[in-house]
Amino acid sequence: MSLTTAYEFTLPRGYVDRNGEVHRTGRMRLATARDELEPLRDPTVQGPDDPRLTVLILARVVQSLGSLDLVTPHEIEGLFAADLAFLQDFYGVINFGSQQEYEELLATQVQAPPLIGVSAPVPRAPDPTPPAGGAGPTAAPPASRPRIEEIPRVPA
Repeated sequence: MSLTTAYEFTLPRGYVDRNGEVHRTGRMRLATARDELEPLRDPTVQGPDDPRLTVLILARVVQSLGSLDLVTPHEIEGLFAADLAFLQDFYGVINFGSQQEYEELLATQVQAPPLIGVSAPVPRAPDPTPPAGGAGPTAAPPASRPRIEEIPRVPA
């Protein structure tokens, strides 16, 4: 039996580099204890709740992003919020979740429209004034991406 230690992913939007190239696919490896401890020693990190900690940890475990073979905190900081949220969920699932949670995350992953090129037309909001003699249109509830929560760690 072998242990999978690295997982492929596809970002919802993609990292746009300084040349305008979009990088959406990547590879993340399982985190080690060192990956979670070393960033706490970084002088820019103010404690375990500092958001920069997430950036530093992800930069350590994301092995590739599109054609980029070296992913640094600079690239992680340049991600769109949806992509950062996805990577945080992905990190939690591959490191602390079950196979079922991993499969659910991949199955529910929502792909955003491409950032470059012609975008799909934006649907118009319904007219708030009801037509004469009837009720106004009913709006469908907004679609939301399910959140996968990290399994809490038991203190040693």
